[in-house]
Amino acid sequence: MSAALLEVRALYAGYGELEVLQGVDVRVGAGELVAVLGANGAGKTTLLRAISKVEATPRSGSVVFDGVDLAGLAPQRIVALGLSQIPEGRQLFGELSVEDNLMLGAYRRERGARAESLNRAYELFPSLRARRNHSAASLSGGEQQMLAIGRALMARPRVLMLDEPSTGLAPRVVEQIFTILTRLRSAGTGILLVEQNAFLALRHADRAYVMAHGSVALEGEARTLAADESVRRIYLGAALDEEQTNGKDVT
Repeated sequence: MSAALLEVRALYAGYGELEVLQGVDVRVGAGELVAVLGANGAGKTTLLRAISKVEATPRSGSVVFDGVDLAGLAPQRIVALGLSQIPEGRQLFGELSVEDNLMLGAYRRERGARAESLNRAYELFPSLRARRNHSAASLSGGEQQMLAIGRALMARPRVLMLDEPSTGLAPRVVEQIFTILTRLRSAGTGILLVEQNAFLALRHADRAYVMAHGSVALEGEARTLAADESVRRIYLGAALDEEQTNGKDVT
């Protein structure tokens, strides 16, 4: 198991008076793809938001990134340290061009570093290079997801957090995106993936956490969880039906 680059310890977090996370422990090593699974409302998205300090508020516990406690740090400082989040829904600037959206992901970096990151994004996603001057709103759903990933990569993160990247996309596009994630993992990037399609996530992940009611109910090697009949029936049963119907490109 890789040494922890991101380590969440006994984390309690929520929104206002609402407490969602209840003592969550999660770890991600460099070059490791870790999936977070569970039903809607289990606390998966809140976990990512609490780590990145966007919307959700940590109450107690700790989030440590590469030895640095993130308590008290602003979201932009967390990104600068090397931890980036791709939110559900992509949250692109639709009226701006593809290239302008990408450049916003590296606005705090030096010009030379921005150019290097831009070339890397276009290498990973050639279709974005072809549409660099088109508005983000004119892209297909798959291209928008690629743009959201590319924008996050402009900051050169060491850990990348993604929230439901497969939602609403055709199976071929989903496979393309997961191929990119596998390539990033092989290059040493840690990946924390929240994914409703449990079987898809477990097929690509090294390890996984299954959340229920704001806590971690199960954790282990992805292949072990995928093969466990009780896990498949209790925690992943709904995902099996979803896997059969998921993947229609809605754009």
